[in-house]
Amino acid sequence: MDISFASLLAAAAGGFFGAAIGALQAFIFTGILVLVGVVALIADPNSTLLSQVAFGPAFGPHIAFAGGVAAAAYAARKSDLVGKDIVTPLAKFARPDVLLVGAGFGVFGYVLQKLVAIIPWFGAHTDSVAVTVIISAIVVRILFGKTKVFQHNGTGSSGWAAYSPSDKGRWIEGQERFVPNTVLGIFVGLLSAFVAVTLLQALPQLSGSAQTFMFGISAVSLIFLSIGLPVPVTHHITLPAGVAAVTFLPLVGGEAWIAMLIGAAAGLIGAWFAEIFSRLWLAHGDTHIDPPAAAIWPATTLVLGAAAIVTALS
Repeated sequence: MDISFASLLAAAAGGFFGAAIGALQAFIFTGILVLVGVVALIADPNSTLLSQVAFGPAFGPHIAFAGGVAAAAYAARKSDLVGKDIVTPLAKFARPDVLLVGAGFGVFGYVLQKLVAIIPWFGAHTDSVAVTVIISAIVVRILFGKTKVFQHNGTGSSGWAAYSPSDKGRWIEGQERFVPNTVLGIFVGLLSAFVAVTLLQALPQLSGSAQTFMFGISAVSLIFLSIGLPVPVTHHITLPAGVAAVTFLPLVGGEAWIAMLIGAAAGLIGAWFAEIFSRLWLAHGDTHIDPPAAAIWPATTLVLGAAAIVTALS
């Protein structure tokens, strides 16, 4: 496990900055840097901008976004703020302790991701960044939240109905119904798979990174959500779809259309997982446990696990 002191310092700064500008804005910057990082790899295959800045200790979601999530939950205990608010820039409170919580969770996220990545088999067959975002958020709920990790909607219903969205608690209203969410998952997944396959075929130096381009687009699109436009949240769809497409492309003899259909299926799984986890963890809780991150890691594990089985049997 390679951990440098410089990276620990960068993680502290990344978590601090994510808290200062707000977790959502920090993630949008991640998306911008992903796009820049992919372009940098096209220009120079040895570029580390994507791995070390966009997904590394500066703007990695497990650091900057997670730091903002933690700081918001902490600030809510002592300020007029909703604990799962990931939009408000926390620098507005002029309280160093709030931002330092972000810094602390930035370091925590950096170290935890390194540990997840070296877990035998699992670390190489999942998205360790997404796993870290979720573990960090659960720790935040336990430390700073007042609700349970699995919080009911308070209607007195039992079973799955106890987690149904309501006017008092929901994630994205336009994505909570089965049919619209299913259609969104299929077609956004199909788009992401096409882009990933096209980039990989045209630019072989993007091997291992082509799947991140549409993830970057999805993250940047959240700019519009932050200003009040009801755009869908899609990075939990585009990333698994891209991963599936580029992973299965060589396994299906280079047939792009087959890889695209597999990508669409992975995007659909991501869409379903996100809505399920939004009801279990986010909608009725008082801190932010991210539905997209909760969807990305199991969807990625299913994709990479399936690819490993196909490879072993072929």
